[in-house]
Amino acid sequence: MSYAQRLAEAELVLSVGSAGDSYNNALTETISDIYKAEVTRPQPSWPYASAVEMATPRWVDWFNNDRLFGPIGHFPPAEAEANHYAASAALDMAV
Repeated sequence: MSYAQRLAEAELVLSVGSAGDSYNNALTETISDIYKAEVTRPQPSWPYASAVEMATPRWVDWFNNDRLFGPIGHFPPAEAEANHYAASAALDMAV
């Protein structure tokens, strides 16, 4: 069953645009721009390609687990996600 079929069964509407257009790529483009601004541009001359490869997982880990993200209450995204699922599980148990 395709993603679109699941949406139809849940009586949800597809987003504006088609698969692969700018609406679907907006998040990827945003993260790519943040990565470039925070990782690659501060050090314009990397000594070798593997240095960028080593910096990437460290940045991704920081971005998901340590970065305090204001719109969600100054929590790291991974912590906010864990809190969400814990609260959801508590609600399920209460019902």
